[in-house]
Amino acid sequence: QVQLVESGGGLVQSGGSLRLSCVASGFSFSAYRMSWYRQAPGKERELVAGISPNGGTNYADSVKGRFTISRYNANNTVYLQMNSLKPDDTAVYYCHRLTYWGQGTQVTVSS
Repeated sequence: QVQLVESGGGLVQSGGSLRLSCVASGFSFSAYRMSWYRQAPGKERELVAGISPNGGTNYADSVKGRFTISRYNANNTVYLQMNSLKPDDTAVYYCHRLTYWGQGTQVTVSS
């Protein structure tokens, strides 16, 4: 069965960095687009970044220039490098593959 397991969240000060990881299993990872979403308290879940099987990427305007999504197909992992973090980036971050979601990892940015 498809599993997506996120890690790397935590508490960081404004301006700091974190790298999230999502290890996938149960499907042919290299063939699928992978994405990161986030959901802040009281807000809808929103797309943060996506990466296609050939490595093409897209980002939400709010994170362009600060976040980088990447994938390493050899170990079925997608990453989200987050730099220059802001309090507005505080949310639960979810890994996503078509119709499947991970359990989420909490990112908290203090001011």
